[in-house]
Amino acid sequence: MELIFLGTSSAIPTNHRNHSAIALKSFGEIILFDCGEGTQRQMTRARLSPMKISKIFITHFHGDHILGVPGIIQSMAFRGRTEPLNIYGPPGLSEFVKHIKNFGYFALSFDIIENTISDGIVLDEEEYTVMCCKTEHSVTNFAYSINEKRSPKFLKENALKFGVKPGPDFGKLQSGIAVKVGEKIIKPEQVLGENRKGRKIVYSGDTRPCEQMIEFSSDADILIHESTFNDSHMDKSYETGHSTASMAAEIAKKANVNKLVLTHISTRYKDNKTIEKEALEVFENSIVAEDMMILEVKRNEP
Repeated sequence: MELIFLGTSSAIPTNHRNHSAIALKSFGEIILFDCGEGTQRQMTRARLSPMKISKIFITHFHGDHILGVPGIIQSMAFRGRTEPLNIYGPPGLSEFVKHIKNFGYFALSFDIIENTISDGIVLDEEEYTVMCCKTEHSVTNFAYSINEKRSPKFLKENALKFGVKPGPDFGKLQSGIAVKVGEKIIKPEQVLGENRKGRKIVYSGDTRPCEQMIEFSSDADILIHESTFNDSHMDKSYETGHSTASMAAEIAKKANVNKLVLTHISTRYKDNKTIEKEALEVFENSIVAEDMMILEVKRNEP
């Protein structure tokens, strides 16, 4: 499971930071969270094919988070994509997709499936779920969490003790199917351990600090939180619906996350030192994202 930070700037891109976009490479697919202008070029630099994007999750409809969507869809069409593309986003998504379909001259060769979201479960797949939570910004913004599903550990010793032979019956029990050994029925719960926690990633989108983000981010492996300002611009952060580094770090600390990644950095800061220092003073496992940064999200065993 890899996170690739394709864009980490705020409203205006710089020579070193593109508009917001994060790719999650996992579960045999590429999932995109926000898609600012220039995202498809960033994907080329990262050696990621837009054709492999299965889903795009939009946090809100500010331009620096969505203006790359029309271009990436047109490029998919030019390359002959036929697989449907799912787009998830706040109310207003249908109108946004309608404008994309009518923008310029191109032939759309695949279906775009619109999924308007509200608080709660957005998507429930075999290997993971995606949830969303409304936050506090100048326009409607949703944070997202990606939650990996993990099967209970298979207790081979128990299976052997009950007379189950290695082979297809092991696989059935692992899949939750009972098997027969002689006259006995061996049930999955007899050979499976406790449920295991999967990896959890949370992405805030744009938001001022809010209580709902603490509960929503609880025990996350990775919290990606916007940090548009440092504390010298705290008043401006509240006025514009954004966060400072120390505010994001407070959320991470209260939510008991494992790692905080700061993104959506204002162009007024020429380096990361101030932002990183302010976050580290509150939450020691904090880093500032850079464009093209790849972060491997490892499982906490067992």
